[in-house]
Amino acid sequence: MEGTIRSPANYVPLTPISFLNRSAVVYADRISVVYGPVKYTWRQTRDRCVRVASALSQLGISTGDVVSVLAPNVPAMVELHFGVPMAGAVICTLNIRHDSALIAVLLRHSGTKVLFADHQFLHIAQGACEILSKKGDKVPVLILIQEPLAQSVSGKKKRSHDMMEYEDVVAMGKSDFQVKKPNDDCDAISLNYTSGTTSSPKGVVYSHRGAYLNSLAAILLNEMQSSPIFLWTSPMFHCNGWCLLWGVTAIGGTNVCLRNVNAKDIFDNISQHKVTNMAGAPTVLNMIINATESEQKPLPGKVSFITGAAPPPAQVIYKMEELGFFMIHSYGLTETYGPGTICTWKPEWDSLPKDEQAIMKARQGVNHLGIEEIQVKDPVTMRTLPADGVTMGEVVFRGNTVMKGYFKNPEATKEAFKGGWFWSGDLGVQHPDGYIELKDRSKDIIISGGENISSIEVESTLFTHPCVLEAAVVARPDEHWGETACAFVKLKEGSKASEEELISYCRDRLPHYMAPRSIVFEDLPKTSTGKVQKVVLRTKAKALGSLSKKGRSKL
Repeated sequence: MEGTIRSPANYVPLTPISFLNRSAVVYADRISVVYGPVKYTWRQTRDRCVRVASALSQLGISTGDVVSVLAPNVPAMVELHFGVPMAGAVICTLNIRHDSALIAVLLRHSGTKVLFADHQFLHIAQGACEILSKKGDKVPVLILIQEPLAQSVSGKKKRSHDMMEYEDVVAMGKSDFQVKKPNDDCDAISLNYTSGTTSSPKGVVYSHRGAYLNSLAAILLNEMQSSPIFLWTSPMFHCNGWCLLWGVTAIGGTNVCLRNVNAKDIFDNISQHKVTNMAGAPTVLNMIINATESEQKPLPGKVSFITGAAPPPAQVIYKMEELGFFMIHSYGLTETYGPGTICTWKPEWDSLPKDEQAIMKARQGVNHLGIEEIQVKDPVTMRTLPADGVTMGEVVFRGNTVMKGYFKNPEATKEAFKGGWFWSGDLGVQHPDGYIELKDRSKDIIISGGENISSIEVESTLFTHPCVLEAAVVARPDEHWGETACAFVKLKEGSKASEEELISYCRDRLPHYMAPRSIVFEDLPKTSTGKVQKVVLRTKAKALGSLSKKGRSKL
């Protein structure tokens, strides 16, 4: 309009760095990070982050360079999420369950110049660097993150003489360093790998703008109040902690760091620190609801728990709420900065029985405020499907918190963004009220005798059996039906249930064609983010062979 201009007065690129600058003033003396006896305030945290940025600049890191981190939920991970972008660089948080060979692939693909490695995973990092060296690739500068507890308790720590240590990096930095903010908020802030098992790993690029907006959306969908106490039971390396590392900072919260996630430590930390908010995959929920009486402690107050990563069975949500947790269900992918939807609760559902409320909460819901729109579309015609709760298609996203694209992979980016939408690969339905409900990954759907079987529905049924701790359902090749459902089940400790009992249990609650025809009892392989590795289970199911002979079988 006439008389309007764009200037530094009314346009400032959006970046999570702004959250830290503000919190260092507004919440200066409030606790920012807790890790055992180690505690920092927000004033201290900003100073340490600025020093890290300064040190990286001294090490030759400049705008756009990639700095990688291989570490669990420790204070350095919180600081590096600010220190790295403050140097103008891009942070790449690596999966701590990868081996040296895979880490080497990702370091090479990302062009990592500096690698921070926690002492627990130093051997993995060193192995990756050796692989790079032997192949003639440039090896990143390796910096060791020591356990800060030893330093805090004794005032001294064993020093490494063959590499730099994290605290040395903090010490060499200058507190008056001029922090680098993005000139354009669409500049990259982080690089997250969805996998690296092929010669062309998918590196998802986040922008400062998307990270800023998703952080604010994360605060809202978690119903966070000012200065929350957040217990880290989800991995900080996964989607940059679902952007909650930046979000907790925005409202002056406290990050309670937890290196090893187990039921006892979860309840101890909730009790000790008066935790108000948590996040985690269904694996963590299972850990909590199956904790022993000696491990459990009463909740000190309302504890909001946002879950996602894999669809949680309604039964698990029901049991969490029985323990007193307030459950929030979200859904998203690495490509949507973590959570992209929220199952927003409606007051009219308050009158429903608790088990029905849990079923409603198990739906993936509607787009949060950072996502402009979600739909369910036919992946072939790209036609939007009717919101009837029955017609199944692929879930698609559009909005400011969808990735910039796949790093060094324009073809994959183009395919993911066909038709102006991001195609998730997840199959679901949209209900008349607009809420979506996932039915399966497109690669996980089981087609038996021409009928589609949702592995999620079968798993949810198995979870209601009192003896079942964990369950995952995959396709087993069959000569007659093409495929049948094969369930991999882990029973609760001390419980007994036969294959016949569980199959009969499912047949009583599902159409017969959907019930599993075979049950395998074993521990389920999982990723570090709590997702069952169905690719492993599919291989096992395939090796079992066909149950029926062609033309001679009954369901």
